Amino acid sequence: MKYRLLDLLACPICKHFPLQLYVFSSRTVDRSIGEEKKPLCELFCVYKNKFIKDIREVPPCEECIKHEIVDGVLYCPNCKRWYPIIDEIPRMLPDKLRKKEEDLSFMRKYKDKIPREILEEGVPFNLKGE
Repeated sequence: MKYRLLDLLACPICKHFPLQLYVFSSRTVDRSIGEEKKPLCELFCVYKNKFIKDIREVPPCEECIKHEIVDGVLYCPNCKRWYPIIDEIPRMLPDKLRKKEEDLSFMRKYKDKIPREILEEGVPFNLKGE
């Protein structure tokens, strides 16, 4: 998943923007932005974790575009929903389409990297009862 995608994503349930990103693994790709305008993102720069309007220096677009998230979590601080990023794909499904055992398995696998708030209070599933 490209960091730039977070400029477009909001929580599909409560529509909160921006989502918080926790990266567990990433990869570097050989890519440049060439002559495109900067900033590439319109509203939010997740690489700087700031709204574009609040960035006073030149945005790090040249650096950002070279990185992709392989595994991680997107988190909505408003409704406490979390969405896994697996093999570069954010899995942003509604609660009723999510598979509890798959989500819990993901949480167990990355429990040392997932913030405690998500592990214990995350929606729709968490590890508090285990």
